[in-house]
Amino acid sequence: MKVYDVEGFPNPARVRIALAEKKATDKVDFISVDVMGGEHRAPVFKAKNPDATVPCLELDCGTTISQCTAITEYIDATFEGPSLTGGRDPKSRAKVHMMNLRAENGLLNAVGDYFHHATPGLGPDLETYQNAEWGAKRKSVATETMRYLDGVLAENDYLAGEEFSMADITAFAGLAFADFAKVDVPSDLANLSVWRQKVAARPSVAG
Repeated sequence: MKVYDVEGFPNPARVRIALAEKKATDKVDFISVDVMGGEHRAPVFKAKNPDATVPCLELDCGTTISQCTAITEYIDATFEGPSLTGGRDPKSRAKVHMMNLRAENGLLNAVGDYFHHATPGLGPDLETYQNAEWGAKRKSVATETMRYLDGVLAENDYLAGEEFSMADITAFAGLAFADFAKVDVPSDLANLSVWRQKVAARPSVAG
């Protein structure tokens, strides 16, 4: 299998953490995509992933899978180890997917919208359309989501309950993106801070 990505970018980080959690990092080949040079928008790459985004998983049979949740689903079902998608029962699976979507839409994607619309982002060659007002709104959504997640973590060890899941991976990547984009994490969110330190200490994250 091949993973097309850019090391250090937030969404590729999600897939790399998932692979590390399943002890499967050595089962794939990582292919670096020159995003800054626009390689992700070239026809040859868009033939693999019409979304023109990274990461993208290519199976040995030639099938390509994009979108981090879908890739993580495949990784989780393919490799042994604790489930990242709440595979024990329908309720746990639904909770993981619900919290993953909230972390993705409300935090990671919201920070991304702020970064791409209300800051120079990746530069004028790649940021061909910007809406600063929309970006500013999405920044406030990201902060609101941080507060929401802090409340969830007041009652749970992890975002979907007592077990680490892809929802935690998504939120962790979202906070890292917030740091990069200079979106402050409110200092009074003690539960979120403790959780973040705990996730950062996991071997899949710490390296």
